[in-house]
Amino acid sequence: MAARHRRIAIAITSVLIAVTAGAGLVGCGAVEKALDCVQAADAISDSVIDLQQAIEKAGDDPTQADKALDEIDKNIDKIGDKTDDTDVNKAVDDLGKAVDNVRTAIDNGDATPDLKPVVDAGGELTKVCTP
Repeated sequence: MAARHRRIAIAITSVLIAVTAGAGLVGCGAVEKALDCVQAADAISDSVIDLQQAIEKAGDDPTQADKALDEIDKNIDKIGDKTDDTDVNKAVDDLGKAVDNVRTAIDNGDATPDLKPVVDAGGELTKVCTP
């Protein structure tokens, strides 16, 4: 499923680049930022899947959830540093809060934290990053 999202994101980004470059409507910097956003959102989508799997297998290796959360945080920072888009920044903030809540739940001993807010926020980020 992540590979499908990646192919769709790359196809959409390729069309955006071709159209905007051909029409001269958007500068290279804006296209580059859009591409970075799509790539980071795709990476976050993969990390959210990793987090879901890590939570399911927490008994085998509890450190995997922390690694997945760290990876999401890293990608959130990448997007946040590269955009001034209000919708993207709100989605990044919402995802950051959701990740913090899951991390807190795990730290407090919750073996099955609610991942729906992370999944929802990751989906919203993907939506606002997709041209």
